[in-house]
Amino acid sequence: MLSACGSDSASPPGQASGMYKQLLRRLYHNTVPTVSAAALAQELKAPAAPVLLDARTPAEYRVSHLAGAHFVNFDSIATETFETLDREQPVVVYCSVGVRSERLGERLQALGFRKVRNLYGGLFEWVNEGYPVCTAQGPTTNVHPYSKWWSPWLKRGRKVYE
Repeated sequence: MLSACGSDSASPPGQASGMYKQLLRRLYHNTVPTVSAAALAQELKAPAAPVLLDARTPAEYRVSHLAGAHFVNFDSIATETFETLDREQPVVVYCSVGVRSERLGERLQALGFRKVRNLYGGLFEWVNEGYPVCTAQGPTTNVHPYSKWWSPWLKRGRKVYE
């Protein structure tokens, strides 16, 4: 399967590659509505931008994340109550490809959050489409690819394993 990953790198900007879409179709349970990177980028310019929740590991978050995103350790989502968040405010969850964040989205829905969406294709698709990421110090091109197995899906950015 990995050998096929490299042959699908010529997808148009703003669009997930065919192989990546196939992978996501198999991995997603479709329990949380998705939002595209392009649509989210537009929403983040608005005064009523959604809350961003990053459902990765601390190491992944330190390497880079979406500007303004709040870290939610994936390992603790089953017990997290999110008391400080308004259940009526729009929330967008993300992780590397959207699988862990879909689990976070399900948890938020179970807690009564009504406007939860999952970033389609996750941080990888965000970066692949040319949108920026940052660290606590500012903009970066670094992206944590989660593992060697997942790294072929990240077509842009500098892969950094912390």
